[in-house]
Amino acid sequence: QVQLVESGGGLVQPGGSLRLSCAASGSIFNIAAMGWYRQAPGKQRELVAGITSSRRTNYADSVKGRFTISRDNAKNTVYLQMNSLKPEDTAVYYCNIETWIKGDYWGQGTQVTVSS
Repeated sequence: QVQLVESGGGLVQPGGSLRLSCAASGSIFNIAAMGWYRQAPGKQRELVAGITSSRRTNYADSVKGRFTISRDNAKNTVYLQMNSLKPEDTAVYYCNIETWIKGDYWGQGTQVTVSS
């Protein structure tokens, strides 16, 4: 059974940094892409950043230049380095792994709160 375990969330002051990690346990094959989504209270879940198996990346406009996504294929792990955090980045962040055959896997979510 595949599980995605996220870590690294927490409370940080505006301008601070956090690094999220998402490790997949179990066997996952045919990974098409890995990514991070977020959902703030009262809002829809949105894509924050994604990275393909060839390491092509894409970012939401709101995080470009501040967030960096990376992956370790050997460990089936994806990271999100978040710098210059703003209060509007406050949300629950979800890890996602998209596969060609089995569909999507989701993490349980980790809370990120940016506040002074």
